[in-house]
Amino acid sequence: MVGGGFQNVFKIPELKRRVLFTAALLFVYRIGVHVPTPGIDSVALAGFFERAKGTLLGLFDMFSGGALEQMSVFALGIMPYISASIIIQLLTVVIPHLERLSKEGEQGRKKITQYTRYGTVVLSVIQGFGISFGLETMTSPGGAPVVIVPGWGFRIMTVITLTAGTAFIMWLGEQITERGIGNGISLIIFAGIVAQMPAAMVNTFRLMSTGEMSIFMVILLLVFMVTVVAVIVFIEQGQRRIPVQYAKRVVGRRMYGGQSTHLPLKINQSGVIPPIFASSIIMFPATLASFIKVPWMQTVANSMSPGNVLYELLFVGFIFFFCYFYTAVTFNPVDVAENMKKHGGYIPGIRPGKRTADYIDRVLTRITLGGATYVSIICVLPSILMTKFNVPFYFGGTALLIVVGVAIDTVSQMESHMITRHYEGFLKKGSVKGRR
Repeated sequence: MVGGGFQNVFKIPELKRRVLFTAALLFVYRIGVHVPTPGIDSVALAGFFERAKGTLLGLFDMFSGGALEQMSVFALGIMPYISASIIIQLLTVVIPHLERLSKEGEQGRKKITQYTRYGTVVLSVIQGFGISFGLETMTSPGGAPVVIVPGWGFRIMTVITLTAGTAFIMWLGEQITERGIGNGISLIIFAGIVAQMPAAMVNTFRLMSTGEMSIFMVILLLVFMVTVVAVIVFIEQGQRRIPVQYAKRVVGRRMYGGQSTHLPLKINQSGVIPPIFASSIIMFPATLASFIKVPWMQTVANSMSPGNVLYELLFVGFIFFFCYFYTAVTFNPVDVAENMKKHGGYIPGIRPGKRTADYIDRVLTRITLGGATYVSIICVLPSILMTKFNVPFYFGGTALLIVVGVAIDTVSQMESHMITRHYEGFLKKGSVKGRR
């Protein structure tokens, strides 16, 4: 029972506190989205962004929850933090010091988190300067300048404001992860996308009323969205189960083990991380190019708009890379094989130890290929179709994947809290399978 399950959330004091804490911080984030950066003519800015719908700036605006379009204090969104996280994770593979820190447990993790924060500030300053210079060159369709009083005073104020905004969002995300429910960074992106749903629906009806989109197309769009969501839910809960047998052991007068179980490997082991990381990598240089009025940089920015071949090829390439990279970082077949061997477990027909690790790695590589292909199709194909049919950008596959994936993860975590306290879960039959 969904209703009964939801009511049980508020019967568990700790879970109730976490849910309300998360909701409060997301509310604070949405308030900050509407706090404007000083020195901007909002009317002229709105006119400029009206021409940017469906471009890379539109994609960036989606991830910032509409903050970029309003040039609020949260205009950079959480993307600098995500970019810094990617850079630190990649450097962990090649720099011995960072690799040692990653293996030192809690203390090492705190140190890496600190480096990520420093990297976030540096990237925010770089992007802030690029945006401030770009804003000074922008005009509305009527020719009105976006910046009221250009100059170094405006640029420094903009950099400080945007950097402080990103640092505050980063803090909100960390607080949600630690003291709330779900992954804070993912939930902030989720909240930004969902908050734009009403405007996207109004825009859809406007297109329909003006004759730019037929009723048949709207119905087809709804059917397509429901189908995509159903596919996402089905595959996100899909698993490849490797059978595991535990040998019988006699300890004192008791016999342990002898049971059969399985090792679940998710088809999409990395979740919504690959499209978020891929978007961040593409958007960082391309957004700067969009704001800086240099001819060759404008050409690059135009070629990197969603729906263009170059953008989609790079997007798919980065999705595949991060699917494999993130899976390799979070799942170690050698450690799994050693733990199985230590507890008397083995895969039927496979020798324990290295052979088991190689087998798990081979299976994981194959299903990751399928998972990466699925994520690429969900993220790219709907976006191409929506671009061709002039549909609001909100309905892109990346947004749907993030919204559905984060919702499944959050509900799964809430249900875990309830199950551990012997409460009925959200679903009457079966539970939502966690991503990890």
